[in-house]
Amino acid sequence: MTKKLTLPTIAAVLSLSFASNVIGATAEEASKLGGELTPFGAERAGNADGTIPAWDGGYTKVPADYVSGTPRPDFFAGEKPRLSITSANMDQHADKLTDGVKELLKKYPDFRLDVYPTHRTAAAPQWVYDNTKKNATRAKLSEDKQGVEGAYGGIPFPIVKNGYEAIINHRLAWQGQTVEFPMITYVVTRDGNRVLATKAQEFDQRPYYFEDGKLEDFDGYYKRARLLTSAPVSKAGEAILLHEPVDMSKQARGIWQYLVGQRRVRKAPTISYDTPDFVTSGIGLFDEAFMLLGPIDRHELKLVGKQEMYVPYNNNRAANATVDELIGPKFLNPDLVRWELHRVWVVEATLKSDKRHVVPKRKYYIDEDTWQILLQDGWDAQGNIWRLNYALTLLAPDIPVLTGLVNWGTYNLQTGAYFHNAASNEQPRQYAPIERLRQSFFSPGELANLGAR
Repeated sequence: MTKKLTLPTIAAVLSLSFASNVIGATAEEASKLGGELTPFGAERAGNADGTIPAWDGGYTKVPADYVSGTPRPDFFAGEKPRLSITSANMDQHADKLTDGVKELLKKYPDFRLDVYPTHRTAAAPQWVYDNTKKNATRAKLSEDKQGVEGAYGGIPFPIVKNGYEAIINHRLAWQGQTVEFPMITYVVTRDGNRVLATKAQEFDQRPYYFEDGKLEDFDGYYKRARLLTSAPVSKAGEAILLHEPVDMSKQARGIWQYLVGQRRVRKAPTISYDTPDFVTSGIGLFDEAFMLLGPIDRHELKLVGKQEMYVPYNNNRAANATVDELIGPKFLNPDLVRWELHRVWVVEATLKSDKRHVVPKRKYYIDEDTWQILLQDGWDAQGNIWRLNYALTLLAPDIPVLTGLVNWGTYNLQTGAYFHNAASNEQPRQYAPIERLRQSFFSPGELANLGAR
């Protein structure tokens, strides 16, 4: 894989990779935000080839007749692919493909990537940009590099200096304040049979991004989420409650589960790390949910650099397709998945010598414009490529956000099974901003009441 370091200062800052509690950026570095760099720290300019345009503020045009929460249109429906990549021509594009994508191309000669013109659509409210600039000079990694101190309401480390900062930027990426979305999971078995594994509704609230909040009042829990299952019948009524802290070495995660058969709420600490994710019938792992969920303390994280890569992007068309159209027997329908060329940060995760995990090596590909993980490769203990995780980002200019919280999944490259999760296909509502929910909505007691009803 060719490494392309594109920021002139990157060599200098990488030398600080293991200085865990160094303040994120100098005042001089932070002064570039909103100028040479975007407000989130990406390169504002396009690339030399002209295949990546300059960032011009993102896509914020809301259709006049759009009703909040309903499916958004494909804003680039009239475009045609500028190239298609298959197993036959993948060698010509190998330096811009992840190992997992290359393995999928090798495995399935009829799989392909349709690459469309690049649109840098990522946008956020001005107050998020303002907070990001404040964070740039006040945020710092915690002593053990598992969390951040001094950050609120924006990207913590827009001038990123190591792999830990990049991953925490993903954890705290802008996704809106309070949202509701379908959490429908389809599993495709190795013999090509599609099964509805889970149909649920997720409520996701991010106190870290309360517009009227401030650093001094933030309680440290950046995300509170509740998932309530309605199908299949065998799972109906099951629920999961999640409280995620910014610094998991200082504050405990809160995870509870309600099981209908037991009729009680139980703490569920096993919903983490490499525990098979029962929502995806075990194909996914819990720390792969939403591309990365929970503690990061079992791997060393190394910032490799920034590269131009083909990644899924602006996938509103896939989100609006029917289930039959999108979810094929071996892979998602290539006609409906949009790939674009973007600059991504590459972070390599290597298992620590005193830890265990079924995926000892991973590579994360993080969008420079949103700080969200778009692709993730995973290797098994024998060093064989095993897993390809993807996020089909949804463009929601009404919030505005480009979110990877929905339409993500995993290919098991060894068994041939895969799943597509947080799907909104054929649903009347999509990733929807809603009024702030009371904190008790996310309490274990409320979860018990749900079960009693």
